[in-house]
Amino acid sequence: MIPNILSIAGSDPSGGAGIQADIKAISANGGYAMAALTALTAQNTCGVSAVDPVRPEMIRDQIAMIRQDIRIDAVKIGMLGSAPIIAAVAGALEGLDAPIVLDPVMVAKSGDRLLAAEAVAALGRLLPRARVITPNLPEAADLLGRPEATNRAEMEEQARALLALGPQAVLLKGGHLAAEDCPDLLVEGEVCHWITGPRHATANTHGTGCTLSSALACWLGHGLPLVQAVERAKAYVAGAIAAADQLQVGHGHGPTNHFFTLAERAEP
Repeated sequence: MIPNILSIAGSDPSGGAGIQADIKAISANGGYAMAALTALTAQNTCGVSAVDPVRPEMIRDQIAMIRQDIRIDAVKIGMLGSAPIIAAVAGALEGLDAPIVLDPVMVAKSGDRLLAAEAVAALGRLLPRARVITPNLPEAADLLGRPEATNRAEMEEQARALLALGPQAVLLKGGHLAAEDCPDLLVEGEVCHWITGPRHATANTHGTGCTLSSALACWLGHGLPLVQAVERAKAYVAGAIAAADQLQVGHGHGPTNHFFTLAERAEP
């Protein structure tokens, strides 16, 4: 069965992050991608110049029309932007029996803020609905009102603090650590799983958080247990980053190569 995966996120016209990255990642991991837009952005690999949020009623209606007609096997939630949008999404997903991956998108790679500071508290309405949340270290610090973790012990402490906010599990991404590898920490109940991967020397990492959370939602939609789904998603993102320099997109943080496996098969 090909799972139907719904992404609820903003648009990145440059194609590397947001809905565009989600659709690519879901497709590359064997899912059927659906999308409910939460915002239009004017951005490229160097920065964001404008954000135009979609009306909360329109976001609600997009999700409602999908739910009326199409089975949803998993949901990825990305950029939300404001408290009213968070409330609209929470209401639109009420009663849905499908795993939700919540990627708390707060700040773009360029440093531009994508979630209003006053809206952070409103995420508390969605956190208990999430099968897993996938913050990076700056996002975790933002959610908790603490300094950013700088080592594995602090990562574990913050992951457990995030777990106390209500999600079933926390995948805390450690790519911002000053380490030779990329250690991610999955905490579910009392169990901690360290899932490490290689660190690639490239500036082309635009949209990696969107890509990981979408791939993870896809593998949960395939029915994999959470640990295996995280391992599959992380391996996919590592491959997309390793192949990122095959692309020539922009002058800033370029995108990852979502369809690197297709390129490999196309080689003579």
